[in-house]
Amino acid sequence: MQGADDFMATARGFMKSRIIITAAELDLFTKIDDSCDSAEKIAEKTGWDQRALERVLDCLVTFGLLKKEGRVYSLTEESGRYSTKKPSSALPMLLHMKRLWETWSGLTDVVKRGPASESKPPVPMDMDNRRAFIGAMHAIGRNLSEEIAASLDLSGYRRLLDIGGGSGTYTIAFLRREPGLRAVIFDLADVIPMAKERLSSEGLLERVELQPGDFYSDELPKGCDLALLSAIIHQNSYKQNVELFAKIFRALDPGGALLIRDHIMSGERTWPPQGALFAINMLVNTRGGDTFTFEEVEQGLKEAGFTAVRLLRSGEKMDCVVEARKG
Repeated sequence: MQGADDFMATARGFMKSRIIITAAELDLFTKIDDSCDSAEKIAEKTGWDQRALERVLDCLVTFGLLKKEGRVYSLTEESGRYSTKKPSSALPMLLHMKRLWETWSGLTDVVKRGPASESKPPVPMDMDNRRAFIGAMHAIGRNLSEEIAASLDLSGYRRLLDIGGGSGTYTIAFLRREPGLRAVIFDLADVIPMAKERLSSEGLLERVELQPGDFYSDELPKGCDLALLSAIIHQNSYKQNVELFAKIFRALDPGGALLIRDHIMSGERTWPPQGALFAINMLVNTRGGDTFTFEEVEQGLKEAGFTAVRLLRSGEKMDCVVEARKG
């Protein structure tokens, strides 16, 4: 149970978050990586306010994200991950948090008035935000995708359909785990070049077909015996998921299987804690998205025609996996 001091420390947590997000927006970690410098020199190069910049940099020192010797700042091992000079920079994750900061600020109004109507079109992502989002998802999923692929029996499957597969994080993990497997990534036209770039760098492009499309409005590619919905169902309402499950059912080969990777909530919807928190993220960022219980997912899959629905994995970090079969 939290004491009063702990509760207030949690409530003040937004202050630290705001400083880190501002550092990401200003690309401070890359600037310092380019040249360990003082606030004065950085302000001269950028035209920023020196005093304000110095106060932000000093806070980053107190967070353990920068070192300071005299007036000169340098990166720590942790903050080095957020420099764009690093090939696997996690900066896109922080830039995605900037967008979430803006949407979460509307939570009070959502509770008062409810989320936006499903009939109201969502605000589209611009390319910078989309690239940051895809990059963030890769940074989050890189290690988890390998862990999940290693926990599954992928033997015997011929062709994977990765629906909304982004830059191919899970396709890469599955293909590395099962050398005989080939794949189709189906995602929006402006995401496909990101997947092509990532697969090329991993040496896997020859094993993957890239097909642009929108799973809300288009039918899915046929000829696959394994389908994957990784971190997709939480962005949809229950009705949207049933419609998507039905499309997958139509596209899958007879005897094929669908894997769903997402938060799967307990019956009282309080476990896992990260799933309860993520339900709020969907409340403020989507028209009907949510986190779902196993019973809700099972019911939706059966409405779409699937059978033999079972929970293959449960966990706290969006690492639950549900399997369903066609026929």
